[in-house]
Order: sequence, then C-alpha cells, then structure tokens
Amino acid sequence: MTDFDPANFANYGPKEFAQLVKSTPDDKIVEVMSGELRGKVLSEVFGRMPTLFRADRAGSTNAVIHWGITGRPDGGTDTYEIVVADGACTVNETPQHDPKLSLTMGPLEFLKIVSGGANPVMMFMTGKLKAKGDLGLAANIANLFDIPKG
Repeated sequence: MTDFDPANFANYGPKEFAQLVKSTPDDKIVEVMSGELRGKVLSEVFGRMPTLFRADRAGSTNAVIHWGITGRPDGGTDTYEIVVADGACTVNETPQHDPKLSLTMGPLEFLKIVSGGANPVMMFMTGKLKAKGDLGLAANIANLFDIPKG
C-alpha cells in the first residue's frame, strides 16, 4: 500500500492512512501535495476530523484553531478552521472566526502530524511547525482526536 493516491483515501481507515503516509517516501508526498491533487488530500483529511474528534476528552474546551498548510502550487497557503465547541468539532474550509490558536506548517509536516508519524513538539522546537496563540491548546490538540500511532 504505497500508492499515495487521494482517489483511494476514502477506502482507508485512520490506521491504513497512517501506514500509507509512513510508507510513502517524503519526496512523493511533497510531489503530490504540490500538484493538482493537494486540495483533494486536504479536504479528505480535514473532512475526517469531526469523526475522529474525542468529545469525551474535550471537556469544556471551546476553541477555534486555524491550520495553515503552506506550499500551495501558486506559492500560497491553504487555511482550514476547526471549531471545537460544546463537545463537537466542525471544520470550515474558509476561516470564519478569530482563532485562539494558529498553526502553520508545510504539507509533509501536516500529513505526518495528522497520521501520528511525527512529534509536533519536536517540529515546533525545530521550526517546522509554527504556533501562534494558546500554546497550551496546541499541546492538547493530539488528545482531542483519535490519531493513529504511526
């Protein structure tokens, strides 16, 4: 399962997706994420976030998180918004609220984080992940989602 093809992502569960990211060479992921399939990959990943949300771990967390994924083919950044409120998680492809936390990273780093194949704290400390706002919330994001252990 090393064919990093977004057309097949819907058939993969979180563990299979994590294994796919782990088994795909970084340069192949970068190639896909800098091409026409990028939007499909991001939509698929963000579209799953509400189903992977762990309301039982969220407690009274109410927050807006902006995820900026750099490296778009036109040189821009795709920004998605996750809203955690009242025990639920929703995703907006266009930010609609002021964020409590903004995260910015490249597409390779993003896929490694959401598939459990990278340590976000280490990425932050090495500058591969930038966080602005509530760093306590940043440290807790992984607990809010059922992220496979890569």
